[in-house]
Amino acid sequence: MRLIDSHCHLDDRQFDQDREQVIERALHAGVECMLAIGSGDGPPDLEAAIRLAERYPAVWATVGVHPHDAAKANGRTWERMRELLTHPKVLALGEIGLDYHYNFSPPDVQREVFRRQLELAREAGKPVIIHTREAWADTLAILRQYWAESSPPCVMHCFSGGPEQARECLELGFVLSFAGVVTFPKALRVQEAARAAPSDRLLVETDAPYLAPVPHRGRRNEPAYVAHTAARVAELRGEPLEELAEAITANFRRIFRPEP
Repeated sequence: MRLIDSHCHLDDRQFDQDREQVIERALHAGVECMLAIGSGDGPPDLEAAIRLAERYPAVWATVGVHPHDAAKANGRTWERMRELLTHPKVLALGEIGLDYHYNFSPPDVQREVFRRQLELAREAGKPVIIHTREAWADTLAILRQYWAESSPPCVMHCFSGGPEQARECLELGFVLSFAGVVTFPKALRVQEAARAAPSDRLLVETDAPYLAPVPHRGRRNEPAYVAHTAARVAELRGEPLEELAEAITANFRRIFRPEP
């Protein structure tokens, strides 16, 4: 059975002692591809994921400024990002969006940086990977304005909304990506959204090293554990795991188009 981890932070310091073993365990578990998210510690370094993708064949990369780091962005950030979006192993721009929970960057700065990155992604013809926390209304308003249906795909990373938010995203043509939260017993609204998502608009991810799924909840997450999330989503949908895994793999390849 083939699996793909469509969102992981392999550059995180929690992997510094055993990163190679983590990747090997994922491959042994059937995870044939890992999309490393390139937000890192924020500008000026935009190449955190690219360094890994160049080293490991099964790892692909994104570039992007996380909303937490929006205040660090400047004109040079956009020039460098435009260059890096042409790298052969960079598949998308992300994770980008809005986070009003922590407000590590002012909300108005987050919104401007979000808009700017959507423009760059559209210019480059790259998909976008969206982070939103306590900011659904503003996130969707900006996406409606700057990311028309004719644009490349839009993935709602670590989908944490309920059926209402899922319906809004699906009406806009977006893809829902489910992380370990969907395995948590009390995440009933997220589980309802996972049941409702069409099979061609569905991804799974780890967000490793964060949000480890049951039965590893509370410990460091890693790409091999995406199998637990996929199994829970398949169970919720009443589908064979192998069938769901095939659909998710096909979706990833259609959305991100990794070259052999």
